[in-house]
Amino acid sequence: MSADLSFYIVTLVVYAAVAVIGCWGLELQYSDTGLLNLSYIVSVAVGGYTVALLSLGPPETGGGTVVQEYFWGASLPFPLPFVGAVLAGMLVSLPIGLVALRRLRSDYQAVAMLSVALIAAALVVAMPGLLGGGHGLYLIPAPLKEELGLRSTEYSWLYAGFAVLLTLLAAWVVLRISRTPLWRVLRAVRENPEAADALGVNVTPVRLSAFAVGNGLGALSGAVLASFIGTYAPADWSYQETLILMGAVIVGGAGNRFGVLLGAMVLPVGLTEATRYLPQFGAPGTVDALQFVVVGLVILAFLWWRPQGVFPERKRTFGLDGAPVPFWNTLRPESSGEVRAKQGVA
Repeated sequence: MSADLSFYIVTLVVYAAVAVIGCWGLELQYSDTGLLNLSYIVSVAVGGYTVALLSLGPPETGGGTVVQEYFWGASLPFPLPFVGAVLAGMLVSLPIGLVALRRLRSDYQAVAMLSVALIAAALVVAMPGLLGGGHGLYLIPAPLKEELGLRSTEYSWLYAGFAVLLTLLAAWVVLRISRTPLWRVLRAVRENPEAADALGVNVTPVRLSAFAVGNGLGALSGAVLASFIGTYAPADWSYQETLILMGAVIVGGAGNRFGVLLGAMVLPVGLTEATRYLPQFGAPGTVDALQFVVVGLVILAFLWWRPQGVFPERKRTFGLDGAPVPFWNTLRPESSGEVRAKQGVA
């Protein structure tokens, strides 16, 4: 296998892991809790910038011979920069969530979240000393590359395996949530927050918990991407990127973990690679802009003809003990004798 083909495959694997982790975090907010978070890409950016700040070192020596502008830095050992990125993504959820989730209804929440995304991008660009301004942060050290002493090709495959491992960890988190009583509380809040509140559910903390966990996964995806490409700038987290992730959730099937995984592989990864091979035409940037146009058309088509997505959300069935019934057991109706046996009735 040639070095170019090997790097291309590794890039696809890492980008797929980044997309899947990010989409699962957004799905936890949108599909499970009913939060239309149009500032989700901000949490992704928080993860990317945090892993850079915790790896580059102090600003005076950050980036080796090239002096970069950023407000603070450290050189923490692996995997602390990734842990810090997840925690930063969760912590930034608190001030945003307390403002947008407490008193605003869903449509106003979406507008408030979009405003947060626009304000965050404008502040970073307007203040170069904060996070490098429009140029962003660069020369981000690859985790453990110097310590392992591997060749570039060998290390890229190792990093791809690390990205897949983090994807499996994210899958474990979202699947664990979907198999706990918290999942039913989230769905109750999604379906009818007023009824949930009347039944004693404290809606705001429930929404904040889903908001924080989802943003933590988004920050993890940003950290994986920033450490792989070695740079992170405002161009990597424009607010339109949330549209692509949201489109992946809608196309794959909101509320279906496997469907969202498929949507992440089709839109953020497949569509990006498809536009890469289009011949250049028109003004510079036309092909890149065409990507967002196609994403918008795909979302509109699914919302019109198949709003449930490729893999619709399946109905969950729970047993008498409150545990979810496996899918294959729901295919065959139980007899009255089996029901009485489970209930301990003779």
